[in-house]
Amino acid sequence: MIHNFPDTPGLHLVDLDQDLPGQRQFISCWVWRGEGPVFIVDPGPPATGERLVAALDELGVERLDFILLTHIHLDHGGATARVLERWPAARVICHARGRRHLEAPERLWQGSLAVLQEKARAYGEPPPVPGNALADFEVLTPYGIEVIPTPGHAPHHVCFRHGPRLFVGEAAGTYSSLGRGCDTPEPYLRPATPPMFKLEVAQGSLARLLVKDPMPTILLFAHHGRWCGDTSRLLGTARDQLKLWVETLRLEAGHAGGLPVAGDAAAEEKLLAATMTALAACDPWYARGADLPDDIRVREDDFTRQTLRGMLGYLRA
Repeated sequence: MIHNFPDTPGLHLVDLDQDLPGQRQFISCWVWRGEGPVFIVDPGPPATGERLVAALDELGVERLDFILLTHIHLDHGGATARVLERWPAARVICHARGRRHLEAPERLWQGSLAVLQEKARAYGEPPPVPGNALADFEVLTPYGIEVIPTPGHAPHHVCFRHGPRLFVGEAAGTYSSLGRGCDTPEPYLRPATPPMFKLEVAQGSLARLLVKDPMPTILLFAHHGRWCGDTSRLLGTARDQLKLWVETLRLEAGHAGGLPVAGDAAAEEKLLAATMTALAACDPWYARGADLPDDIRVREDDFTRQTLRGMLGYLRA
């Protein structure tokens, strides 16, 4: 599905629904074809590369200048090579730490299989990106596109600012307007932390976004949609959520007699379930997930566990 925004001509959102339970209105690609360069942000997984190319053709994209990657995880950058087949003159922009994994994706693929398992197989194995398609951040400067390093969800995560718009990737977690409009004061929001999570690094990235002057007035999430409300409030909430979730997990572990031993799956699952119940009571932004459709709520429960496992690793360290 292609979403158009009458208040922002040139901006489009392409949904890249996956053949997995609840993975609709989740993975998306942002498209800009207004004034200035034509670019996309996060082309999504290899499995839906053909669908994305067809959607871009439907939008009438004849020239593509840049493919911007907030990070190179499969569900964000996996279709890059396929898009380049259609628009070979496009330049791929990502953090320098991610380039080698685009050119030689074997390690990225094996790591994705280890963490995501069946999700990785559904997303598909990424083909290599030609090295001559990769370009430095500096090529964006003449076009007024600012690159903001935001490590946390990944060490190589960046956000892209384009005018009033901030393509936030997963720096502020996963978002849903719950169908209430992009300026609703009561959206759903949860952290999205990796297995190698560091609280202070992720909070520092959000602090970096919060001091931007002027602040962006529109946040464009990879997962999923746009926020046109008080951007400082949402980014501040995302920063505070990280600490709240870590402390709630720590508290629930204390109630259970301590952190479960690594490898004790039953004890770990019991702790995660207790923490999710506690978060639903103390975090209103997360608690609104009860209003999500049933299949999407199941998906969010799954990814919430993944987030908490990253935080559990942080506490063990």
